[in-house]
Amino acid sequence: MTDKPSPRVFPDLLTEVEVPENGTLSRVLHQDDRIRLVLFAFDTGQELTEHSSGSAAIVQVVRGHIRFRVGNETHDLEPSSWLYMEEKTPHALVALEPSVMLLTLLRR
Repeated sequence: MTDKPSPRVFPDLLTEVEVPENGTLSRVLHQDDRIRLVLFAFDTGQELTEHSSGSAAIVQVVRGHIRFRVGNETHDLEPSSWLYMEEKTPHALVALEPSVMLLTLLRR
């Protein structure tokens, strides 16, 4: 009989990263052949310039307020917000206050 791997549990994502002063921080929480989970922390005014990903992605704001542009649409995301993007979708963001965001990349 094969033992199943233990589940990965993060009781409080906010304890996994600290928002850096005048900076951005990212931490990979999990990665396998299907998904990659990355926790980001942004100080006010920090941004990711327009780029795209080879994977579909889900964005969830854990703390703060992020202005997220997807294609020609802009969305203000706050805690409990959820956003899905298809692969190769151009997007950019700016943190309007100290913020923490969970990015889930879905691999094919």
